[in-house]
Amino acid sequence: MQGSELEQMQSFHWMMDMLQSVDVGIVVLDKNFRVQVWNGFMESHSGLLPSEVRDKTLFSIFPNVEEKWFTKKCKPVFELNTRAFMTWEQRPYLFKFHNYRPITGNELYMYQNVTLAPLTSANGKTDFISVMVYDMTDIASGKKQLEALQVSTEERA
Repeated sequence: MQGSELEQMQSFHWMMDMLQSVDVGIVVLDKNFRVQVWNGFMESHSGLLPSEVRDKTLFSIFPNVEEKWFTKKCKPVFELNTRAFMTWEQRPYLFKFHNYRPITGNELYMYQNVTLAPLTSANGKTDFISVMVYDMTDIASGKKQLEALQVSTEERA
């Protein structure tokens, strides 16, 4: 193996390691919404191995994800090659994961922000999208507590 090939292999290995260990959920879906990539965050919070979800539709794995709504949300990502966003204020979660901090957290489920991003191939087509899931539970919980405190203060005034 040449020096540059070895460096490329090492760089690829590092990228895959980061993909698996980053504290963000990463899922890659094809145009039929079949799972192609399922990282460690998703495995940890769903309890499902990548081998259990690969090539299955997102809707068969998570029946509570509204297919019509999600398909509509993804349409501009595939067709216009643009990002789409979902915030926990609009919809508390895409994936119904339990809050993994039950002692310190007051929330039953993980609040999530989600980014849908096109993955463009060498021919310029977008045949895959990435779904990035960010845990926003601490922020959502804090905002809800602050709002409750404000209401309580206003009621006393």
